[in-house]
Amino acid sequence: MTVTSVHSELEEHREENTRQDLVQRVKEKLRDTGVEFIHYQAVTLSGRVVGKLGCARHLAQNVENGVRLHPALMADARVDRNGNLLGVSPEDPECVAMPDLDSFGVFPWDPSTGFFFCRLYHHTRLASERAGRLLATDARSNLKRVHAGFTARTGLHLRSGCESEVTWSDVSPKPHHQPGGPTTLLHLESLKDYQEVYQRVIRYGHALGLDMTEGNGDEPGQLELNWQYDQAELTADRLILHRQICRQVARELGCKVSFMPKPAPDHLGNGCHHNISLWAGDRNTFIDPDLSHLHLTETGRHALGGILTHTAAASAIMAPTVNSYKRYWHTGQFAPMQADWGLDNKTCAVRLPDIGRLEVKTPDAMVNPYLSHAVLIAAIEDGLVHQIDPGPPQDAERASDRFSPLPLSLSEALDQFIAAPLLIQALGPELARLYHSFRSEEWMRFCGAVTDWEHLTYSQEGC
Repeated sequence: MTVTSVHSELEEHREENTRQDLVQRVKEKLRDTGVEFIHYQAVTLSGRVVGKLGCARHLAQNVENGVRLHPALMADARVDRNGNLLGVSPEDPECVAMPDLDSFGVFPWDPSTGFFFCRLYHHTRLASERAGRLLATDARSNLKRVHAGFTARTGLHLRSGCESEVTWSDVSPKPHHQPGGPTTLLHLESLKDYQEVYQRVIRYGHALGLDMTEGNGDEPGQLELNWQYDQAELTADRLILHRQICRQVARELGCKVSFMPKPAPDHLGNGCHHNISLWAGDRNTFIDPDLSHLHLTETGRHALGGILTHTAAASAIMAPTVNSYKRYWHTGQFAPMQADWGLDNKTCAVRLPDIGRLEVKTPDAMVNPYLSHAVLIAAIEDGLVHQIDPGPPQDAERASDRFSPLPLSLSEALDQFIAAPLLIQALGPELARLYHSFRSEEWMRFCGAVTDWEHLTYSQEGC
């Protein structure tokens, strides 16, 4: 059956992109900035930015018709061990990337080039009921769907702010901190070694609409530069832009930037804590003026209970790589150790650091923010519906067994994820299956790799 209704999701997006007021607004920006080239970009399951380059003179054509991409890109065009592309069916060879006009921006390091974030659709000529529908494996589109549904059912929306930690190398000639020596944690003199890095990142962030607020250095090479919280979808887009900014600064300065969650055993892990709150219009529902500081409303407690209930199964999303679980293994380095919550306990999965927000500490620096926010919304709604009690806060000496423990490997996390109906529903069956296959292939490739640890452990004479 072929479905080519003008009311398909793709056609609705095309009609939206022909609105003269919206198109004229973009044209004025092109004229004011002198943009000649445009990136039509989408985000893969691993958080990579893919897409096509267009010429600004063909703006009207591209925003109305979109650009063609291959759905295999959502899984980074990876193949399984049999050589088959992941996430592709024979009858669906291509898709259409439609730009969201309100996402237009100009790269401050290259004013001749602008960009749009895109949503992906099946082509209307497809001979199936999928014709013209959103591509189910597009995580960015899925977050918009999940959040809109949550708001329609509850009247609430999620706001979040991400604390992205990254590791910079080949910047400073100074050696790494030596055990027993003075700590460089929040040491401003040590931060001076990375002055040109953080100044460029902050300036580029401001130019791209990230309201940069504050930052710090935790150890030599590790920087955390934060921006103001906002609607979950906007925060997710801005996290992707922040990573693009970091890579550009690394190119300009001839240094390296890494988002690896655990760069080395003696290094702090790179987290991406999600600071979240639920809003009814302009009111933060986590705040009650009659409650004392560092107390949650019932809405906040139930949201927290839902998050903790699904923390273990959501680890495959929040800690998406083989390396992610090295961050959980090394205790005493501010990484979560159990699925519980606390006040000033940095080993908990969720912390209540301030009035009006929850700090979800399980996401790391390689998280896909569209996936992480989608599963957080689903977990929160489950907590609200079932009024889940999170229990009392925990301290560093007292672990809780109220919720499932955190998995300690990607394989264990994937097993829990695929057996969690709520998370499958949040992503949709097709996206969830592709994500599970994508990360399972990564785990199997790791299992077949020979590492330095194995050489050190097994290559000595007499073993």
